[in-house]
Amino acid sequence: MIWERKRFDGRLRSQTVRRSRIVGLAVAAVAAGALLVDSILVLRHLAWLAADPLRFLIALVAFALLRPLLAWPATLVGVAAGYGFGLAGGLIGVALLGVTALPPYLFARRVGGPEVSTNSRVSRVLAAADRVRDDAGDRRTVVAARLLPAPSDAISVAAGAGGVPLRPFLVGTVVGEGPWALAGALAGAELGHLSAGTSVTADARLVAVAVVVAGLLLAGPVYRAYAESRG
Repeated sequence: MIWERKRFDGRLRSQTVRRSRIVGLAVAAVAAGALLVDSILVLRHLAWLAADPLRFLIALVAFALLRPLLAWPATLVGVAAGYGFGLAGGLIGVALLGVTALPPYLFARRVGGPEVSTNSRVSRVLAAADRVRDDAGDRRTVVAARLLPAPSDAISVAAGAGGVPLRPFLVGTVVGEGPWALAGALAGAELGHLSAGTSVTADARLVAVAVVVAGLLLAGPVYRAYAESRG
């Protein structure tokens, strides 16, 4: 029995080390991409594709898939869609934000979350988050998280590591990212060109409204989780 336990512990440690190496390599690749590639420069060179809508759409899909690897803001997907297709690009941008969220989600779902001590503060925070999610449901939780002005890829990774099913994740992403995609498309449509130094910022009113809506969606579950933790 002791030998079997040691063998099991050895396999567990080996799996943990292998998982840590995979995560480390992924982080290193993302960091290298973010440092070596300028997103605005790439978008500017995509301008010649806009003459052919189908060709531009194919390029947008490729752009959405590669974006997480290069750690570019998800808002740029909506901006690029608006730049190529005008205001109608908002709908394309919404769909592509679902596409661009898949790589980090699937990666985190495959690798899993890190091991956390059961008595740590992080463990208690995660347990509270799980209670909120169980109360609100996966779809509602993802919508609220997407409405917050938080890094899109961090939310995707958290959802994947937390075991959120694919369908609620995609639906919640499309609904929650919708306002940001439409705002990005509007900005892209208004840009005559994407020049170096151009920055895309969300209107403060949009951010405020999105935060309020996210708060309303989770207010009840958060309060009940807090009341439960207080006994």
